[in-house]
Amino acid sequence: MSTPKFRLEATWVDHGEEPAKMKLALTNLSGADLKNFRLSYTGLMRVKADVKVENATFVQRFANFHQFDPLENTVIADGDTWEFTVQNLTSNAQHRMDGPKSGYVTLEDGSHVDVDAGDLQIEGRPSEFAGNLVPEGKLTDPIAVVPWPNHVAVGDFDTPPVVLCAAEGTSADEKRAINTVAALAKRLKHELPDRLRLTNVPGGRKLTLVNNAALASEAYELSFAKDEVVLTYGDKAGLNYGLITLSHMMDGAKAEPTKFKFPTSGEIKDAPRYEWRGSHLDVSRQFYPTDAVSRFIDILAWNKLNKFHWHLSDDEGWRVEIKGYPNLTKDGAVMGEGHAMPAQLGAGHESTGGFYTQEEIKDLIIHGQALNVEIMPELDIPGHCNAVLAAYPELRDPEEPDDNYRSIQGYPNNAINPGIPATYKFIETVMEEISELFPSKYIHVGGDEVDENSWLQSPAAQKVMNEERLNGTMQLQAHFLGKVQKSIRKKGKIVGGWDEVSHGGGIDKEGGTLLFAWQKPEVGLELAEQGYDVVMTPGQAYYLDMAQSPVWQESGAFWAGYASPEKTYTYEAAGEFPDHLKGRLKGVQACIWSEHLISRQVFNHQVFPRLNAIAEAGWTEKENKDWPRFAAQCKMLPRL
Repeated sequence: MSTPKFRLEATWVDHGEEPAKMKLALTNLSGADLKNFRLSYTGLMRVKADVKVENATFVQRFANFHQFDPLENTVIADGDTWEFTVQNLTSNAQHRMDGPKSGYVTLEDGSHVDVDAGDLQIEGRPSEFAGNLVPEGKLTDPIAVVPWPNHVAVGDFDTPPVVLCAAEGTSADEKRAINTVAALAKRLKHELPDRLRLTNVPGGRKLTLVNNAALASEAYELSFAKDEVVLTYGDKAGLNYGLITLSHMMDGAKAEPTKFKFPTSGEIKDAPRYEWRGSHLDVSRQFYPTDAVSRFIDILAWNKLNKFHWHLSDDEGWRVEIKGYPNLTKDGAVMGEGHAMPAQLGAGHESTGGFYTQEEIKDLIIHGQALNVEIMPELDIPGHCNAVLAAYPELRDPEEPDDNYRSIQGYPNNAINPGIPATYKFIETVMEEISELFPSKYIHVGGDEVDENSWLQSPAAQKVMNEERLNGTMQLQAHFLGKVQKSIRKKGKIVGGWDEVSHGGGIDKEGGTLLFAWQKPEVGLELAEQGYDVVMTPGQAYYLDMAQSPVWQESGAFWAGYASPEKTYTYEAAGEFPDHLKGRLKGVQACIWSEHLISRQVFNHQVFPRLNAIAEAGWTEKENKDWPRFAAQCKMLPRL
């Protein structure tokens, strides 16, 4: 990789006497004078309509993409810096990553060169580090298992056996299960020796598998002796989880023998607290290649998370091949200079993005099924459809005006239109292909963050509202999503959605309609009271893009406050649910939004160990949770 020719640095200036401003400095390191140029950058602190600029000319903004020109006759000599300030932004900076995430310079000849974007610094006060967010912790038993089992009564301990060896009489299906978990462990932690083996070896310990259909789904039991481990299971999932538990224990005892041991007596009896133990992943803001998604599924399985909520579309990109609408991936999956969508959130001038072919998705589904991870697709409608509209602008009413500054996350008029017949043909075709592609019984339709004034200036939408006697955007959205729900039900599927699906009268609650409560914890209880099944994923605790500390040098978002690993671990989803509504609470889920996750390093810092903490919240009963014990174990778990 060549050394960058330009560097963009930003400083946040807030003295409290006037609106804060951002000072930007572009340094020329190209070896030649820079003149007649344009600077483009991406950043989540967007300029407002009344932006004030000093020593530059504001050209345009589209969502998080900004362009500025220098004043006439500006020349930056080699080694010199051009500075300008921007005032009146959509938010005040809170963290080092709130400034420009990427940028590029357009040269006099029309060519483009990416710039190196530094962290946002703050003027006039210290910018502290959060330090160690997870303490040393304290073990209750010297065994390594996350999530912690719900009944642990182990006695004597010793160094681990060389390997656990399948006993004689192990069936072919059981051997396949052992092989699946052995391969999973090797992929995730290749530096450690084998945990499981299909044939006997000196120094190994016998592993006997016993099927007991009386055990609940996903449950397992372990019995330990000096010469044998017995794993009893009721179904494939329980067998899988028992083998994963043994692999955790082997890893801990081998990697940290002074801290962890392996039991030689006692028992573990275990089953999950919730049926829905999930994690969402946004692959629209940042595209994750198939090998990264495959490893992410591995990590979910290793943590006994059984649902992968795959957020496949949003404003920044459409990520799934739809054969009936090829432009979705031709024009809606890429961004950059010369494309229908400009760079966003860490991208430069070159084409950025990608999508998953249907064959790649089928392979990932099979991979998940082998590990008891169900993949639920999400296609976000009717809002967050900028990528759809870039590919198929006819799904927008041409008579509805754009308003670049009255928008969701900076995208003007980003909702497909319920008043246009082509919208329903689009939905029917897409949902038909998605239903055939994904075996999950759920299809998540999004339904979030539609601007409350959307469609109100659309003659096509107004016609529907008058005919159906609908009042306002939310009632029109509910009418639209009700039609989508009927289409999905005909395909034998159940609708999932964000909590705004309940607005405007909502959609039919019967048949298991599943809503994900994200805006605040109280929303989950409100949805349950309305008759919806609920998964709890509040931003205040379970959004892993949220910063973990208020200090400047932390990364992440801050709209929902700050969620340290301890806060995420100790949050209790069922806390406000009365007994008569607890049946509506189906489980918990992490949400991984990717606006800030512009590198693998940032991803791992934001996601772990909070994802592991949510896994334990989904599996381990409240009375069996223990933050010091979790803190003592979580650092050994694999990352992306």
